[in-house]
Amino acid sequence: MAVEEEAIARGPVGAWLEERIPSAEPPFDFQAIHGGLSNLTFLVTDAASRRWVLRRPPLGKALGNAHDMGREVKVVSALQETEVPVPPVVGYCDDEAVTGAPFYLMDFVDGIVLRGPDEAAAYPGIETRAKIGDGLVDTLVAIHGVDPDGAGLGDLGRREGYVERQLTRWSGQWEKSKTRSLPVVEEVHRRLAASIPEQVETTIVHGDYRLDNVIYDADGAVAAVVDWELCTLGDPRADLGLLMVYWTEPEDEGIALLRPATSEPGFPGRAALLARYEARAGRDLSEIEFFVALGYWKLAIIAEGVLSRFRGGQYGEESKEAADAFAAAVVTLAEAALENTDRLG
Repeated sequence: MAVEEEAIARGPVGAWLEERIPSAEPPFDFQAIHGGLSNLTFLVTDAASRRWVLRRPPLGKALGNAHDMGREVKVVSALQETEVPVPPVVGYCDDEAVTGAPFYLMDFVDGIVLRGPDEAAAYPGIETRAKIGDGLVDTLVAIHGVDPDGAGLGDLGRREGYVERQLTRWSGQWEKSKTRSLPVVEEVHRRLAASIPEQVETTIVHGDYRLDNVIYDADGAVAAVVDWELCTLGDPRADLGLLMVYWTEPEDEGIALLRPATSEPGFPGRAALLARYEARAGRDLSEIEFFVALGYWKLAIIAEGVLSRFRGGQYGEESKEAADAFAAAVVTLAEAALENTDRLG
C-alpha cells in the first residue's frame, strides 16, 4: 500500500480542505514528496492545478513529543513575521479523527530543492553556486538573529544548558528507538558530555539546517526554509556544526546514503561557509569541531529512528527494503562522530 493511501484519508481531508479553502476545486490529489524521512510531506493539488503542501507525523506511534505538528505550526507562523523566508501557513488540524494524526497545510513555494547532483544541474554556473552557498549562510544568520521573545517564541525551550539537554534528549531517543547494541554511540556520548563548550548565547535553532531543507528560486536565491520540527532555543553553533556534517565537498566520500548536490564542483567549501558565517554573525567558531561531532552523533540516532520506523512499516510496506542501508548508515555516522571527538581538546 502506498504511503499516501495509509497516511491520508482522502474523503475527510478533502472535506477539511474545502472548508479551509473555499476557493479550492475538488477533487484533490495527494502525492508524497520524497526527501524527508521524519514527518510525512505531501503535495496537494486541486482540480484547477492549485498546489499546497501538507505535513503530518509518520505512521505509527511517535516517541515522546517528537513530530509535534502544533509546535511546528507555531514556529513557522511566528517566523512569517520576520526576515526568515518560510512557507505561509494555511491551516492546522488537531483533530486526529480526520486522518489519524494532526496535520497542517502550507502554501506551495515554487522552486528547487537541491537534494543531489540532478538538482544541482539546474544551477550550472559557478557564480550561481557560490550565491546558493552564500544565501544558505546568510539565511542561517537571519534565523539566529531573530529575537525569540519579539517573535513570540520565547517559550519554545529552555535557554540555558542547550548541549546538555541535547545529549540527554538524543541519548533517550537512542534508548527508545535502537534496534541493536552499538557501543560506539554510548562512547561518543561519554566523550561529548566530558567536553561541553560554554554556551555564551541563546538563539532560535533550526535543528536540521541543511541545503535540502531550503527551497531555491530560479536565480539561486533562498525562497523558503522548511522542516522546522526540531526547532528550539539553544546554541547557534549547533546548526552550523550539523550543516558542516551535511556539506560534502567534491573530493569527500560523503555521508552514508547521500550524494549531496555540493559534491558537484563550484559550490563553496566548508571553510568558506564558516568564514562567511563568522564574519556576518560576529560569533567565535573556535569550538565548532565539538558541534560537528555532536551533529554526526545526533544524525546517527535520527537514522536509527528512521531505521526503526522503516522496519515497522511506518513509511509504507515498500520502504522496508531500505532498512539494511540505514542500518549500515547508523554505524558509519557514529564512527564519524567518534573520529571527530578525537579532535577535541
